[in-house]
Amino acid sequence: MRPLAVEVRRGGVVEARHRVHAAAVRKGRLVAARGDAGLVTFLRSAAKPFQALPLARGRPDLDERELAIASASHLADDDQLAAVRSLLAKAPADEEELECGPEGGSRLRHNCSGKHAGMLALARANGWPVPGYRLAGHPVQQALLAEMAAAAEVAADTIATAVDGCGVITFAVSLERVARAFARLETLDGGARVAASMRAYPELIRGAAAADTQLMRALPGWVAKGGAEGVIGAAGPGGLGVALKVEDGAGRAIRPALAAFLAGLGTPVPALAVQPLVNSRGETVGEIATAQ
Repeated sequence: MRPLAVEVRRGGVVEARHRVHAAAVRKGRLVAARGDAGLVTFLRSAAKPFQALPLARGRPDLDERELAIASASHLADDDQLAAVRSLLAKAPADEEELECGPEGGSRLRHNCSGKHAGMLALARANGWPVPGYRLAGHPVQQALLAEMAAAAEVAADTIATAVDGCGVITFAVSLERVARAFARLETLDGGARVAASMRAYPELIRGAAAADTQLMRALPGWVAKGGAEGVIGAAGPGGLGVALKVEDGAGRAIRPALAAFLAGLGTPVPALAVQPLVNSRGETVGEIATAQ
């Protein structure tokens, strides 16, 4: 089946079109696809729930806010920064030990600081050296590669890796395997804790306008995590996992594409279906929606 097509319409004229590939897996079987379910893509931040698994297992002292922020790509609002500080305090670690680099003049404000704080906590719990925890050869990154491989049910040496925007390792697998990993999330050791934490605090995971936060608010029992370059993975009741990738990396296409794909699976999410196109005056001048 052809990829989903998401159009950007201004004044009734289509001025941009994005192709979106998607896969859905249930009980280890591909049950729906649009475009190429075998498309290999980096998960980017969509891997964060899986990167939080050993933290959930190894640090029972962490509360739901701290596990949620470890799985988040936050926007540095007050509640999100408070959660990062709380996780750092429990690690224990200082902001200066974060290896994500600064945003807005502060490492704490980097959107991946929660994940990095979780990696510091994992290193401390295992007695691993802290400096260089972001590097491919460090025990932290080796452990997280193993987690991703186990979740996707592939051999670790078949996963292509590269350096993510925040300096740690990111993983590339097919969309079908991303969907498979999300379908299995709550069955994995530590996965139930991670998923429950994300559902308890969806506003920590990204923000009110984000597809993952909106999906978790709209659909009780679901968990979702987006990533850079137009990637999202999600899991729903009954062991359903879905994964989407915007071919050209345009994140603005994710919400309408996700709504259309889920509607085809019998789970409509009207709040995501049509996104208004707003100019600098706050005027609605068009829309972003799937092609009719």
